[in-house]
Amino acid sequence: MSKNLANARDTSNYESVSDQSEWLYWNVEKTEFIADCKIFEVNKILATSKCGQEKSGNFFTLDCGSWVNVIPLTEQNDVIMVEQYRHGIQALTLEIPGGSVEVSDGDAGVAALRELREETGCEADRCTFLGKNYPNPALQNNFCFTYLAEAVRQVETPKFDGTGTERICIRKVKLSEIPTLIRIGTINHALVIAAFHFLTLERPELFLS
Repeated sequence: MSKNLANARDTSNYESVSDQSEWLYWNVEKTEFIADCKIFEVNKILATSKCGQEKSGNFFTLDCGSWVNVIPLTEQNDVIMVEQYRHGIQALTLEIPGGSVEVSDGDAGVAALRELREETGCEADRCTFLGKNYPNPALQNNFCFTYLAEAVRQVETPKFDGTGTERICIRKVKLSEIPTLIRIGTINHALVIAAFHFLTLERPELFLS
């Protein structure tokens, strides 16, 4: 994030209003483990609001590890994207490489390059942090970290986990076409759209190439 953006955020009206909104918070009274679903755990939280009425309720949350995604950009300004089937919507989506940050990675940037190579067989000369966000703070507690990989080139055939459940087609898309693909709904994955938004904030000149 640029210094100008950081300063604007620190002095915004939103932050000053939030400082006076203690009544919006909730106190967690109890957390109950419900299920381990491999990539996340389900918990039930009993919480009481700090407003005058002190309302209580049960809320279900997903305890997830950190996620990462990466925008792979070639010297020709092509984005290396991946097309795959998503069971949640029972349809194909056009995305950028991404996945979970593993303990063995030690760092989200390392995870970004690992996911890039696993899903596309590509390496990059440079990998730059663009930003992070909460994928779904209503339910989840994790961050998704976004990186830009530049001077990307394919060095091997993609390697998957061997279970046969991960099937991916690689697609090359001109970076200049990305805004249109988002506008018409061809790119409709929220975290992918957020990633390209980070890119427009940090490297807007790339879209003019």
